[in-house]
Amino acid sequence: MLIALLIVRDSRGGVFFRQKRLGKNFTPFYIFKFRTMVTDAERLGPKVSTGNDPRITKIGGCLRRYKLDEVPQLFNVFLGDMSLVGPRPEVEEYIDHYREEYRQILSVRPGITDQASIDYIDEDRLLEDAEDPEALYVGQILPAKLELNKNYVSNWSLLRDMQIILQTVWRIIRR
Repeated sequence: MLIALLIVRDSRGGVFFRQKRLGKNFTPFYIFKFRTMVTDAERLGPKVSTGNDPRITKIGGCLRRYKLDEVPQLFNVFLGDMSLVGPRPEVEEYIDHYREEYRQILSVRPGITDQASIDYIDEDRLLEDAEDPEALYVGQILPAKLELNKNYVSNWSLLRDMQIILQTVWRIIRR
């Protein structure tokens, strides 16, 4: 409730953001997040955002820093669209660049966190100095994440999921 109040007081618009993503077996679903950008941000710029993106609201920057914008995805877990750990779901536009690689990755339910989320926790900072952030994301960052996700799917274990959860919490706390 506190986060919702802060979002409403900070900028005009709703509390939640939802976006179509592809999940297990390329099944579309809507991911839920707390809204961290101005209303209609997707129409005002690219799907990826940088650390200095003017579309990010003041409270949105704080929510993103501590990954609190991801909390509503627990609703996606409850609905069965996502799990706690698994490859992060992506928008279809980016999946289309690597559809063959995603066949293996989307054989499992996507998750709130994964090894790529840990390794690229500061992704927005990597993108902020790029001349074309979207090209950098699609051409370099996404392929690296795909390799991490393929490794996850091939070597899944409950112990590894528990390690990923603990590493995620630790990296967020260290921020």
